[in-house]
Amino acid sequence: MTLLDAARAVREMAYAPYSRFKVGAAVRGASGRIYSGCNVENVAYPEGTCAEAGAIAAMVAAGETELVEVCVIGSSPTPTPPCGGCRQKLAEFGRTDTPVLLATTDGKTLATTIGELLPGRFGLDHMADRP
Repeated sequence: MTLLDAARAVREMAYAPYSRFKVGAAVRGASGRIYSGCNVENVAYPEGTCAEAGAIAAMVAAGETELVEVCVIGSSPTPTPPCGGCRQKLAEFGRTDTPVLLATTDGKTLATTIGELLPGRFGLDHMADRP
């Protein structure tokens, strides 16, 4: 199964009764294993979970903390990018050159990287008071 196939399959499981905007994401851990997640909405909108966050959580729960590839798919007319918060989450576990494939359900894709999605990211080097 490809990363895009995994993201496409999990997208169908999304819980999006309010926006009707289903998103699927898949990340590949350093081990080569694929972890996927879908958006889960809540009537109290800020309490929902993004697909990317779900995929990262699945990866971490499995004991991995490095992702080497990302794919996000949604039913928008142009390739679906992660929200700002998820860009930071991806940057936490991936490098600036980590490939990211953004896709639509009708076959459009855009290849990019975590660094291109989040230039000037907040990182560990900003934590001056860190022990």
